[in-house]
Amino acid sequence: MIFENIECLFLLILLIPYIIWYVMRHRQSTPAMQVSDTHAYLKVPRSYKIYLLHVPFVLRLVALTMLVFVIARPQTTDNWQNTEIEGIDIMLAVDVSTSMLAQDLKPNRIEAAKEVAAEFINGRPNDNIGLTIFAGESFTQCPLTIDHAVLLNLFRDIDCSIAQRGMIDDGTAIGMGIANAVSRLKDSKAKSKVVILLTDGSNNRGDISPLTAAEIAKSFGVRVYTIGVGTNGTAPYPVQTQMGVQYINQPVEIDESTLTQIATTSGGNYFRATSNDKLRQVYAEIDKLEKTKLNVKEFSKREEEYQMFAWIALACVLLEVLLRNSVLRRIP
Repeated sequence: MIFENIECLFLLILLIPYIIWYVMRHRQSTPAMQVSDTHAYLKVPRSYKIYLLHVPFVLRLVALTMLVFVIARPQTTDNWQNTEIEGIDIMLAVDVSTSMLAQDLKPNRIEAAKEVAAEFINGRPNDNIGLTIFAGESFTQCPLTIDHAVLLNLFRDIDCSIAQRGMIDDGTAIGMGIANAVSRLKDSKAKSKVVILLTDGSNNRGDISPLTAAEIAKSFGVRVYTIGVGTNGTAPYPVQTQMGVQYINQPVEIDESTLTQIATTSGGNYFRATSNDKLRQVYAEIDKLEKTKLNVKEFSKREEEYQMFAWIALACVLLEVLLRNSVLRRIP
C-alpha cells in the first residue's frame, strides 16, 4: 500500500500536543474529597465506568488518525509487464575440410572454432540456430532449433574425420555451404536471417560458385557474415606419411577477396581471425551487430483504499457520541 499524498501523514505529529493537553487537563480536573478515614471505602467495588473513562478520548484519537489516512489517499498498486522477444534465425556454416586441422590456432582450427561458436550459441538463448558443415560437399548437421542443448551436442560431435575417411569429398565448397544454409532460412518468418560462414581456404569444389550463392542469399533477405580463419604466412598442417602423421608448414591461402564480396553482396561483413582471441573477438562483434529485439510494456493499475479508514473513523465517532450520551453522560 502506498499514499498518494504521503506528506499529509505529518499531520499525525499534531496528535502529540493534543495527548499532552488531555493528560494535563485530566490531572487538574480530577475531583477530590477529604475524609477522616478511608477504611470504610476499601471494600466498595469499583464501577466499570472507571475503566471506560478514557475510551472516548482513545476513540477520538483513532478517528483523527483514520481521517489523516483518508486525506493521504491510501492506494494499492498492481504492476505487470508484457514482454515480447523477437529472435533471429542464424545458420552456422563451418568448414570441416582436413585443412581445418592446422595448428596455427590451438589446439587446431576446428576445435578453436567449435569452442568459440559454443560460447556464441550460449549467449543467444532466444534465437533459432542451426548448423551446416561442408568440405567438398555440404549437408545440414542440425536444422534451426531453439533447443540449444541438442545443437551443442551435435556441434561437439563434428570433426574433420569425415573428410579424412572419405565419407564426404575433401576440399572447400564455400558456395555449397552457403546455399545449404540459405535453404534452411528461405522459408523462415523471422525478420532477421543470418548465415555465419567460417572457412580457412578458397572455393575449389561444388556446383555453386560462392558469388552465386551470395546472390541467392540476398534474394531471400539473408545476410552472410564470412570469417577467414588462419594465421598470416605459414601454418603447420598434418600430413599422413609412412612414419605416421607429421606436421609440415605450408602457406595459408584464404581467398579474402571472394569472402569479402560474399559479405558485401548479402549485406554482411568479412572478418579475419588469425588467433583464438581474434576469433573470439569476431564472434563478439557479430553478436553486437545482430541483436535480438526485446519489447517490454509495463502496466500499472491503482485502486483507492480510503473507504476502510473512513468507515473506521465514522464508527469511532459514533461510538464516542454513544458513550458520552449514555454510560459516560455527565451531570451538569
